[in-house]
Amino acid sequence: MSTRSIAYPEPPTLGIARTIAVFGKETKYEFLKLMRNRSFSLAVIAFPIMFYLLFGVTNRGANSNGIYMARYLLGGYACFGLIGAALFGIGVGLAGERSMGWLEVKRASPMPPMAYLVAKCMGAIGFGLIIVTALTVLAVTMGGVSLTAPELAKMYGISVVGSISFASMGFLLALLVPANAAPGIVNLIYLPMSFMSGLWMPIQYLPHWLQQIAPALPMYHLAQLMLRIFGYANSTSVMSHWFGLAGFTMVMLGTSWLVFNRAQQNA
Repeated sequence: MSTRSIAYPEPPTLGIARTIAVFGKETKYEFLKLMRNRSFSLAVIAFPIMFYLLFGVTNRGANSNGIYMARYLLGGYACFGLIGAALFGIGVGLAGERSMGWLEVKRASPMPPMAYLVAKCMGAIGFGLIIVTALTVLAVTMGGVSLTAPELAKMYGISVVGSISFASMGFLLALLVPANAAPGIVNLIYLPMSFMSGLWMPIQYLPHWLQQIAPALPMYHLAQLMLRIFGYANSTSVMSHWFGLAGFTMVMLGTSWLVFNRAQQNA
């Protein structure tokens, strides 16, 4: 007795226009969700602004060895802010959603899997640009800093690159760290690395042994790219910082992929 096999139609594939619309809508609602989460949006935006007011604006006339602190700290706290938006928005936020099972719900939906991750990354970029814009307005209006249009454009470009790079670190942390421990662990990584990378003060003011450690830190390479816009980077090749940041991003993404696949096999 022969049995008939039933052929099920393949699910229809989305066209390019429809795919772009899905990605755009997911990004829109991710950004709105972050904005409405006051404990996230206010803290992520307010902290770099507060620090710049305390240490940048109050030292607007300070000039140490040719370094104008208000101008230097604009670059430093811009990096500090955009990194915080990426690590807390993705590292902490995604860890919480994973613990609540929201990641499984998204995967079961007909939405393209990459739309969820791209929306997270775009949310980090959006908040990074908001922070850089707010700091720039403060620096120009209250800190006595002058910026040309090309310098501002370069700041935005580096901000986008930095947000994408540290979003990759946020993805890995979200896969490895329990949701209830995520904020503390992110702070344990984020704050010491910010200090050692020269985001809060010129790196030449740090102890010599910390200056030797700094080139191994990804935040250092991002800071040097940003500070180069203002003429305060060190004498090393700019390509070494691009390679350092790109290598860090590839390692984070590759490790995230391995961890995710391992979790799926054990599920």
